[in-house]
Amino acid sequence: MASTRASFTIDRALVERARQLNVNLSSAAREGVEAAVRAAMAQADREAYRRRPERPDPFWSEVEAWTES
Repeated sequence: MASTRASFTIDRALVERARQLNVNLSSAAREGVEAAVRAAMAQADREAYRRRPERPDPFWSEVEAWTES
């Protein structure tokens, strides 16, 4: 996976506490962004489903009838 540099502003006290606890800020930031992206994608998916919910499709019942058991 290719990486890119990013910069952000963070509370000084939080950075100091992270350093005291040996928290890797780069890893923590990466994990936080990944979690935020996953959450945003899930929310977008839920909203899309609300806009266009799935409906029964008689085609699939017909296809199932054609298959052998």
